[in-house]
Formats: sequence, C-alpha cells, structure tokens
Amino acid sequence: MADAPMSPELLTLIAERFKALGEPARLEILNVLRAGEMTVTELSDETGLGQANLSKHLQLLHSLGFVTRRKDGLYVYYALANSDVFKLCDIMCGRLGAEVARRGRVVSGRAAR
Repeated sequence: MADAPMSPELLTLIAERFKALGEPARLEILNVLRAGEMTVTELSDETGLGQANLSKHLQLLHSLGFVTRRKDGLYVYYALANSDVFKLCDIMCGRLGAEVARRGRVVSGRAAR
C-alpha cells in the first residue's frame, strides 16, 4: 500500500482518523482501554473526563472503528477494536525519542559538523 497512489477519498479517510488521534483525551481513552473492556462510568473514573464529554469522544472513536461497544442491561461496555493504533503510537514515540536525542546533541554542542 505504501507504494500505491492514494485517491483523494482515501486521503480524506486517513486524515479523519489522524485528526481523531490528534486529541489527547481520545488517546488517553484508548490507552486506558488497553487494560480491557470498561463502562462509561469506569472510563470516566480512570480519565477524569465528564460523562457527556467522554461519551462524545467515545462516539467518534466508535464511528471511526477505534473502539467497539456492547450493551449489557443498563451498561454499555467499550473496548479497543484492535491494538493496531498503538503501532502508530510506537512509531511516533520512536520519532520523538530520536528528535529529543538529536536536539540534545545540538544543545550540548555535540552536533555533527
């Protein structure tokens, strides 16, 4: 796929997902769900987000396929749809680590000339 040209429609779909991941609260929700399935109340307790705000974020994450949900009686349980999103996080963490290391060398005067 990396070598295949991407249509404007595909680029739009990709951008929508990156935009969703550009919100720290949504990344926190996904990170908390690594521990397993949770109700909105449990997620609210873990993240500190109010239920209305949390529900808005969960709706978007669900509509984009990042989380699944199931209803059991009065409760709705949310879970990660899959952990692939953390591959993106790992890539970004690696890039940030390299950037910090590079900046550290520049600041300390050890930059390659």
